[in-house]
Amino acid sequence: MKKLKTRKSITKRFKVTASGKILRGRSFSSHLRVKKSQKQKRRLKGSVEVTGFYAKKLRKRMGIRKQRPVKIVKEK
Repeated sequence: MKKLKTRKSITKRFKVTASGKILRGRSFSSHLRVKKSQKQKRRLKGSVEVTGFYAKKLRKRMGIRKQRPVKIVKEK
């Protein structure tokens, strides 16, 4: 089977954290901001985690094999 190429458009739009989560930016936040209230603009800041089926598809398209397991640290 042929090796999958990384989709460059996806790598530009999404960010992968150290734990393997995929983050995306919110929509409706780039232009026409004069019409939007301060509350709405504040809410549109930051990133949101992609979950479920879409995260699985994105990982495949980005060339990421598996999500890193989360390490559990036990206190003494």
